[in-house]
Amino acid sequence: ESAKKEFLNGAKIAYETIITDFSDNDNKITTSKPLLSNKIYNQFNDALKERNSKGHQAEITFIGVNSATIKEHKKINSILQVTVDFVGEVITCIKDKEKKIISGDPQKIKKIYDTWVFSRDTKSNNPNWQLVDILT
Repeated sequence: ESAKKEFLNGAKIAYETIITDFSDNDNKITTSKPLLSNKIYNQFNDALKERNSKGHQAEITFIGVNSATIKEHKKINSILQVTVDFVGEVITCIKDKEKKIISGDPQKIKKIYDTWVFSRDTKSNNPNWQLVDILT
């Protein structure tokens, strides 16, 4: 039970770190790179490149995680996989080159619902969990 609580605390921190990193204005994934599998890193990177090429900027203020719940956990050989349902709160808007708002609202808190899959190899020396999948 305490291991579960500890995992969920870590998962919440990872969630905030990744979302904040994805949404900062440099359009680069920096801080959260070690938390991402190659697949997810590439997906994020492609999305950021596209945002960059359009001259769009995302402004996201992370308010907090309302809840994080373990939906499923399984072990395949030495790989642990945990699926977590998050409910978060953010203020988000996308602005174009002229700084005009094209989506979102900088005044409104919005709830976001995400299901993320974290994975860790128990044989590995690396104790860190990685985000390996985003289920929509």
